[in-house]
Amino acid sequence: MFAPPEMMSTLKRVAIAQMRSTSNKLENNKSVEKLFQLAKEKDANFLFLPECCDFVGENRKQTLELSEPLENGETVKFYRNLAKEHKMWLSAGGVHEAILNEKGEKTDKIMNAHVVINDLGDIVAVYRKLHMFDVNTPAFRFRESEVVEAGKKIVPPIETPIGQLGLQICYDMRFAEVSTLLRKAGAEILTARAIENQCYVFAPAQIGFHNEKRQSFGRAMIVEPWGSIVAECNETDLDVVTADIKSEAIEKVRTNMPCFEHRRKDIYGLASAAYDCNQFPCDRSFAEHNISKDTIFYETQHCYAFTNLRCVVEGHVLVSTKRKVKRLQELNCDETSDMFQTVCKIQKVLENYYKTTSTTVTVQDGPEAGQTVKHVHFHVMPRKEGDFKHNDQIYLELQKNDLDETKNRNLEDMVKEAQLYRSLMAKC
Repeated sequence: MFAPPEMMSTLKRVAIAQMRSTSNKLENNKSVEKLFQLAKEKDANFLFLPECCDFVGENRKQTLELSEPLENGETVKFYRNLAKEHKMWLSAGGVHEAILNEKGEKTDKIMNAHVVINDLGDIVAVYRKLHMFDVNTPAFRFRESEVVEAGKKIVPPIETPIGQLGLQICYDMRFAEVSTLLRKAGAEILTARAIENQCYVFAPAQIGFHNEKRQSFGRAMIVEPWGSIVAECNETDLDVVTADIKSEAIEKVRTNMPCFEHRRKDIYGLASAAYDCNQFPCDRSFAEHNISKDTIFYETQHCYAFTNLRCVVEGHVLVSTKRKVKRLQELNCDETSDMFQTVCKIQKVLENYYKTTSTTVTVQDGPEAGQTVKHVHFHVMPRKEGDFKHNDQIYLELQKNDLDETKNRNLEDMVKEAQLYRSLMAKC
């Protein structure tokens, strides 16, 4: 179902849609089909639809009934066929994703999913809305979390024909940190906050009355990196505007005003939960050593975890930086945050698997601290009662193991263990 981006077109023309969804999914699909036609007439190769492009329910019960799973839902299948037919990429800015139980039955919750489909009809990315709009005041009560389950991670920017695309949904725009984190991760296109992040912003929108209770106000637009509006939809139920995306405009803004180079990282920082990387495309360097990709079981933007050549205890693994760094003090803010969060995540998974409640986590930072490989790395070692006669004996064993080549494990065992840990990490 999921596929990497294919050959990129040289044309970088985007179409931003404005529409009025109702609870009638058939009519909404007709609107989406018409928007594809309008975008095609304007030679666009990427169409952006707003949140709730699939439908707007009139109540909780109807919303749950109309929701569909992404894997085999008719609406997303319809979108995929349209994208393939028109040879056009599609950003479906928010569809109601049914959450299924183990029996494949709908539950009483959904997720709000931003789905990106390429021009071959393949889904290349799915982001689930992080921030729930929960308000309870004397004047107003609305609790989105009663129906919608919050997403669990930021999706790294994805490669598309028009540039690196960061994914967000609706209320997410109120949280500036996420937009900035996406920009730091390489995003060139966002759904909000163009000026401070020096990105294009594509803002498709809903307009008009969806039902007696709900109204949207349109103003779908395209904003360039300086913050100027370059295209805006009319106040009609169905409209498309286009703009040609110029990568040199992004480069010019960032060169002439290098805000991200001027950030005072010595005084403040901005870090996110680690970006998962589900693929392990290459071997990694560990100082002068080569780490086989087959022994790597987890990767993030700045670090990777791999099975250990010489284990002090069962489950003993290493986490190292991707960049060659000798000392902890040389890590930048992003690397530090990424490393520590990754270690904590791996620690939790290993403790659960080995049925223990304790872990020794240590860094040998420099030669006098016992460092034999001059590359920053953490030892993560699940502990059990009585594994050593004296608890701190583990440090002596660690020091001895570093130099004892007779305790080297064979590659086959390390690969098998890595495969196990990959499956465990994928579930957390």
